[in-house]
Amino acid sequence: MESSTPMPERDNYLWKKAKARVGFQMHLRTYLIVNAGLWLIWAFTNFAFRSSGHYGSVFPWPFFAMFGWGIGLASHYLAVYHNSEKSMIEKEYQKLVSEQR
Repeated sequence: MESSTPMPERDNYLWKKAKARVGFQMHLRTYLIVNAGLWLIWAFTNFAFRSSGHYGSVFPWPFFAMFGWGIGLASHYLAVYHNSEKSMIEKEYQKLVSEQR
């Protein structure tokens, strides 16, 4: 049985912001899962390298993927949580208004 109360209209700005935040959370989850897998591969190959009689260790190559992807992830985080388009537009508008006077 359907509810007879109407759904409130969505605020487009808030909806876009919610979608952006969920997008970042999915990006973070993927980053963590993939990099954990890369480090596991590295750990197993490092163990196999050592157990075959070699001394030393294999270079920790997953660091490069973490670092490069981490830059993109940090940029995504800043864009979603600390770079409000609405406030930037408001600041720019106020600057233009004050320049016009």
